[in-house]
Parts: sequence; C-alpha cells; structure tokens
Amino acid sequence: MGTACFFSRRMPRALLAAVFVAGCSGDLTPPVGIDGDNTVNAITPARAIGAEGAAAYPTETMPVTSAGDGYAVVPGTSRQLPIIDSDAALGANGAARASMAGGTLQIPDDGVNMDAGLGVGAAHGSGQQPIQGLAEAQAEEIAEGNATQVMVDGIGTDTPRQLGQPLPVPMSQAGGEIGLRAPASGSKPAGQDQQVAFIPRFTDPMAVPESHGGMPAAEKACRQRLQRLGVTYRDVPAFSSGRSCGIAYPIELQALSGGIQIKPAARVNCQITEAFAKWVKNELAPSARLRYLSGVRSIHQMSSYSCRTMNSQRGAAMSEHARGNAIDVGKIVLNSGKEILVRRKGFFAFREKGLLKAVRTDSCKYFTTVLGPGSDRFHTDHFHFDLRMRKSGYRHCSL
Repeated sequence: MGTACFFSRRMPRALLAAVFVAGCSGDLTPPVGIDGDNTVNAITPARAIGAEGAAAYPTETMPVTSAGDGYAVVPGTSRQLPIIDSDAALGANGAARASMAGGTLQIPDDGVNMDAGLGVGAAHGSGQQPIQGLAEAQAEEIAEGNATQVMVDGIGTDTPRQLGQPLPVPMSQAGGEIGLRAPASGSKPAGQDQQVAFIPRFTDPMAVPESHGGMPAAEKACRQRLQRLGVTYRDVPAFSSGRSCGIAYPIELQALSGGIQIKPAARVNCQITEAFAKWVKNELAPSARLRYLSGVRSIHQMSSYSCRTMNSQRGAAMSEHARGNAIDVGKIVLNSGKEILVRRKGFFAFREKGLLKAVRTDSCKYFTTVLGPGSDRFHTDHFHFDLRMRKSGYRHCSL
C-alpha cells in the first residue's frame, strides 16, 4: 500500500516534466547567423520554413511513401526525394542503371551533386546564394595561389613542387613576433606593402648558432681571442681540394697588433693565427725594438694554405700547409725601412744574426714545428711555423 501511494504521488510530476521538455524543444532551430547565411549551418528544417519549394527533409511526423524507381514522396507536397544509396541519389542516368546488370556503375564526369539531388539548391529556399558545403569552404580557404601557407604537390614522389605563393605578412602583424617595429606612416612607397621574412639572416658568422650550421664554440672563442690581440682578419667561406686539403673555418689574416701588415694576406686557420699573433706581439716586436730601436712595419709571408706534401716531395706526408695550419716568413720590414731577409748572414751582421736567432729560439714556445736556414735545404730562405700535433707531444725546433 505504501509503495502504490508513493508512485501515485510521483507520477504526475514526472509526466508534467516530460511534457514541458517536449514542448520547449519541439521546434528548436539553430540561429541563422552562425557561420554566415550561406553555410551548411544555415539550413533550416522544412517545418520552420513552411514552403513547399524549400529543402524538405522528412521528419518523424512526415512518413515517406515510395514513388518507385529510387524516389520517395514527401506527404503533403508533390516533391520527390531520392532514396539514399539509390541510382537516383548517386546521379546514375538510364544508361548507367542499365549497365548495373553488368556489375558496373558509371559516375558522371563532373561527379555527383548530392545537394542538388536532395533539393538543397539555395539558402532557405529564397533564391539566395547556394548553400556552401564545408569542403567548398575549405577549398576556398587553401586555394592555390591564395593561401596563407605553402602548398606542396607530389608528396611521396621524387619530384615534389610548391604550388602558389604564401600571402605576404604585413609588418604591423609580424613585426612584434621578431622584435621589429613597423615604419612610420607615409614612409613606404605607394601601393607597396611592407613584408617581413621569418627566416633569420646573419651577416656576422659569429652570430650564427651552431645548431644552424654556425661555427663550433671553440672556433668562436678563438676569434674572440684574436680580437683581444688586435688582429685584423675576415672570415671566408670554407674550401677544400680533396680529402686531405682544405680549411673548415678559414680566415684571411691581414694585420697584427700595432698595425703590422701581413703581405700578402694569408689564408690560414684560427689556431695558427692566434699562435702567430702572440709570437709577434710578445717576442718579435720587442726584439726588433731592442736591436734596431724601431717597430715592425710588415711581415712578408711566402706560403700559407697550399695543398701539397711536406717539402713538395713525392710520397711524403701531407704538409700542415694543406690544412692552413702553417705559415712561412721570408722577410721582416721595420718602421725605419730596414728589410731583414731570412737567410744565413755574414760574420759581421751581428744585429741581424741576433734577431734571427731570437726568432728561432722564442718561436718554439708558440709553435710545435720551427724550421729555417740551417735546418735543411728546403728552408734556406724562410722560417716555417706550424702546429702539427704529435702523439708524444714533441716539438721540433731546429736551433
């Protein structure tokens, strides 16, 4: 008895709630303004339109009767709709339906227009623009030649190619992303929009990150030391002449501290340049001032980078010149105009012999190989300095 009384009290409330919900949601129609008036979201059920010529879709209260031949008739109207998956819905003509017996279905060359087959010809059936499908909207958004991103054709083949060009990005929109400010109004030529390229461009090789193909940290640190030593140089592109010759990060040495010119400019690596600059600044220049009371004006080098074997002998090991790791000095010119040639001196050439001896003695602290007059027949007229690395750490300095 208690259970029956409980349900008798609750049932009217449940029925009233169900009737209220059904009454409020009977003719809910999405706002026409969503996504515009000519998109798929703007299609309104025929019940809300109330026009026979509109896009009439059967509902639960509108039973469909078959008209035969793949069509169904909407009650209350003379309109026929093709049944889904029928020949009419697929757009097959009489010849195509006749060929179905052979197991083939001919699709029209221009494809199947499902919207036309379903009677969706215009927005709201009022003669306005045709309803635009999602695929059409997307196709317009990324159409060739009018896209905000680059399109590529031929993906998966050996010859992919770019289609169209991305739209330019105005300076006002892109400048903030890379720390640039748009120019003042009136500063750009008439009819031309300012554009910004997002690919970083580096004019200073030292500023290129190693992750972007820039110099290793050791090379950058070496160049910073050259700048502190007062060396004048410029970075040049990498070059090679086979597997055994070349410089990965070459520089062109032009001058040393105190304005000492290198003639001609030498193509060498940074490591030999640093050793050479330290030797000239700490040893050669003070020795010249001590003996001649004059500074050094220029140093004339006879060889820097050269793709050859040691002493240019057949079958010999590759020279350090082949890696830009050596430099040869043939003449030293002082500020007074005095020229000191690197060669054996006479008995009374005391100052010249003293300077050349100091060169050979002091330079061994900076280079691993020092050769000159008296070493062999290949170095009678120049000093050879290099940084050849030996497993034992041995330095070859012929004194």
